[in-house]
Amino acid sequence: MKITMYGAPICEDCVNDKEVLLNCKDIDLVYKNITKDVVTLKEFLSYRDHDQLFEPIIESGKIGIPFYILDDGTKTFDIYEFIDVKRPEYEPVANACSIDGKGNC
Repeated sequence: MKITMYGAPICEDCVNDKEVLLNCKDIDLVYKNITKDVVTLKEFLSYRDHDQLFEPIIESGKIGIPFYILDDGTKTFDIYEFIDVKRPEYEPVANACSIDGKGNC
């Protein structure tokens, strides 16, 4: 299965999920770092600004990463609903990814 993942190395959830996906032999991961260049950021923002999936994310003040697009066009924020891998349990990182200090991306 091919999965395109939009994320950033400064997002703990992105780092953790990327590692999991890279270790899955049956997944072809295309990782797009939204902090690497303006073109990738604009590509991500095009989804974020125009896809209804992002409406609750924007309303809650979150960024919306990690964001995934599956090879069939399905878009999701929770890749574990679509792969045969148990969600790893990580220690939460305080203030990791939010302005509000609650760690919500």
